[in-house]
Amino acid sequence: MAHSKRYTELKKLIVPKKAYTIAEAIELAKKTSTTKFDSSIELHMNLGIDVSKSDQLVRSTIVMPHSIGKTKRIAAFVPADKEKEAREAGAEIVGAEELIEEIAKSGKVDFDVAVATPDMMPKMAKVAKVLGPKGIMPNPKTETVSPNVKKMIEELKKGKVTIKNDSTGNIHQSIGKTSMDNKALLENFEAIVTGIKKAKPSSAKGTFIKNVVLATTMGPGIKVEVSNQ
Repeated sequence: MAHSKRYTELKKLIVPKKAYTIAEAIELAKKTSTTKFDSSIELHMNLGIDVSKSDQLVRSTIVMPHSIGKTKRIAAFVPADKEKEAREAGAEIVGAEELIEEIAKSGKVDFDVAVATPDMMPKMAKVAKVLGPKGIMPNPKTETVSPNVKKMIEELKKGKVTIKNDSTGNIHQSIGKTSMDNKALLENFEAIVTGIKKAKPSSAKGTFIKNVVLATTMGPGIKVEVSNQ
């Protein structure tokens, strides 16, 4: 893929193979953003895990200190007596069996995340084939199944993210937008790294965090130095 002249010029600002401090990397990411819109700054992390072993997969939920600039559209699958609570907490779509039936029939999903109360989970089996492949089936491990509907929804609206490795042992996660101040981006970055370190599988051997790169949506990658401690 041929890059634009502007991209090529901006890439010259980055020293190849140099690992920058996170503060330097954020500054450089903003300088080298090639888009006219408010670009996302994304963290790409390569982990020393064996993805063929289920006990080495990394999955964690992290409440970001600062909003990452995109509000998630939430569907809450709750019984009738909790519908008002779910709406007031900020869920855009609220329902019970009738909502499950509608999704099962149409296969349409117009939300980014689903939450449910434990009593709704047996009924959710009908839509597991629709929500599962999209990674949005409510799950106690991602803290999207709980009797505390208000807490679940409010945390997601604040910027709670679910982090998991892909099939090649990498993690990709936005830390915010280029318009955000550097301190907020730094704190979001640190929250993600801390959360991933806490989620290190006990069976993972050797260096856990192998490589970290920061990049804007269409900008060049910037290597970041990160301690494994």
